[in-house]
Amino acid sequence: MKVVVLGSGIIGVASAWWLKQAGHDVVVIDRQPGPAQETSRANGCQISVSYAEPWANPQTPMKLLKWLLKDNAPMAFRPQADWRQWAWGLQFLLECRAARVPKNIRPMVALAEYSLQTLKGMREELGIEYNHLSRGILNFYRNSEQFDASQQAAGYMRDYGLDRRIVSKEEVLQIEPALSPVADSIVGGDYTELDESGDVYLFTTALAKKAEEAGVEFRFSTQINRLMADGGKVTGVEVVDPDGTFHTITGDAYVAALGSFTPHLVNPLGVSCPVYPAKGYSATFKVVNPDAAPVVSLTDSEHKVVFSRLGDSLRMAGTAELAGYSRSLNTNRCRNLVVLAHELFPSALDFDNVAFWSGLRPSTPSNVPLIGRTRVSNLYLNTGHGTLGWTMGVGSGRVLADLVSGQTPEPDFPFLG
Repeated sequence: MKVVVLGSGIIGVASAWWLKQAGHDVVVIDRQPGPAQETSRANGCQISVSYAEPWANPQTPMKLLKWLLKDNAPMAFRPQADWRQWAWGLQFLLECRAARVPKNIRPMVALAEYSLQTLKGMREELGIEYNHLSRGILNFYRNSEQFDASQQAAGYMRDYGLDRRIVSKEEVLQIEPALSPVADSIVGGDYTELDESGDVYLFTTALAKKAEEAGVEFRFSTQINRLMADGGKVTGVEVVDPDGTFHTITGDAYVAALGSFTPHLVNPLGVSCPVYPAKGYSATFKVVNPDAAPVVSLTDSEHKVVFSRLGDSLRMAGTAELAGYSRSLNTNRCRNLVVLAHELFPSALDFDNVAFWSGLRPSTPSNVPLIGRTRVSNLYLNTGHGTLGWTMGVGSGRVLADLVSGQTPEPDFPFLG
């Protein structure tokens, strides 16, 4: 079949790669001039299988109330005149019920585990270099109440066979000595040795090049206007070419992997897609003192911020703003990232030359992504991965290719259709 993939982030490129491996003709369309230019550009770079858990849990609504008026809150709700935001928020509150948490964790973990194993195989086969480190993820706590509450989530993960080990303050500092400047504030942590980190941008751009060499056609700088449908099937996608002319691209199947923008494309066809953007920030620092910079990927639980070493740089990322589709940078949030980085690693980084970035994470209320066939018979979704696009990315592309090919994917997951 000819398959048209809409979007060239990690999800779209991985889908294109695996569709080509399955024997299909594949064309990828994206408005940007190259792959991984939006949400896959500069995220936190953690591959966090053992932390594949939903934001929605019984404790979250009270936290949101406390954070509502705080500009530096880990998660912020900025009301918009957009019914999608309010509908998403209501569904999110419903997903916070205690009974929903294990039901959402189960498929998230299954897909994340499958994706990590797929990534390891691709890394070995394709030889892609992306500053990956297999040193695990260390989540440290500065609040005893949060530390105690975290042990329930760690218990869930152990139930699914993941070694999310509770560690003492002393063990936290043994695993990552670079945290010694804040040793007095740490009360404990949990550590997952098998998790990884790596630069998703480098991986995605390299995979796109491999896919192109294998015969995938990429059409960049091409604006997607709408999907055209008739008789319960998509008949084509209307685009504006780089020279400004309108054009229709046709195929046998279509994959919508446009992240937070997917609903805008599929809703007019009557396809439900409860995805809303959660804007995240990142700051990338040059490492000037390698001995004082971390090499283990870290999560500061109190501030909901992650750190990943990428060669001679340190990527810091976090926060979630439900504030519509603007990617504008909030100066206070950027300043807070630098202040926190300086507190943790005062002698390790160049604080005068920081690269800031923001991206729109495509989030479902449950944090379980939407993958599979829609009510429109030849239209598929691969979106809604939230903060776990890198963690689940290559596996999501592989299972999507299975579904398009009429095969049963390996993970136990609630695929659409």
